[in-house]
Amino acid sequence: MLNIVLFGPPGAGKGTQSEKLIEKYKIDHISTGDLFRKHLGEGTELGKLAQKYMDEGNLVPDEVVIGMVDEKINATADLTGFIFDGFPRTVAQAKALDELLTKKGTRISGMISLEVPEEELKKRIKERGKTSGRADDQDEDKINNRIKVYNEETLPVANYYEEQGKLAKIHGVGAIDEIFQKICAVIDAY
Repeated sequence: MLNIVLFGPPGAGKGTQSEKLIEKYKIDHISTGDLFRKHLGEGTELGKLAQKYMDEGNLVPDEVVIGMVDEKINATADLTGFIFDGFPRTVAQAKALDELLTKKGTRISGMISLEVPEEELKKRIKERGKTSGRADDQDEDKINNRIKVYNEETLPVANYYEEQGKLAKIHGVGAIDEIFQKICAVIDAY
């Protein structure tokens, strides 16, 4: 089973690259953002709880996120693998994901980290905000807070996977297809 963590700060291009990877490798997509929106749209308790944290620009607590991820994995009939997009965001989540996958007889194949300079991230997020309708993509304070939270709380996850020999860094600036080819070369090596 091919299980990839696509990693990087907000605006690095994870969503764009995920779509291409799903099509090429026929793996299922787990995006915590999509899971949150699903739960919010359905008005579940997990969704309401997640919204409170997201509105403040903070990370949703691990137990809420892991619960959503476990539910999604269990709902997937033919497991060929997953691409985790925007998850795990903390070392505790990475450890919980490893435990969850081990119970299911699989593991993370590798982490691909999209490396993008901060000014480029801000530009991309603001541009995305013009078309996405996401208020948090248009508020400079929230954008800055999301990048700060990523640097302080999420970036250590890369070290966790690097210690396992599972981290590959990809320069995430340039043509979408060029970046995609670099990512595919890493995945094909798995």
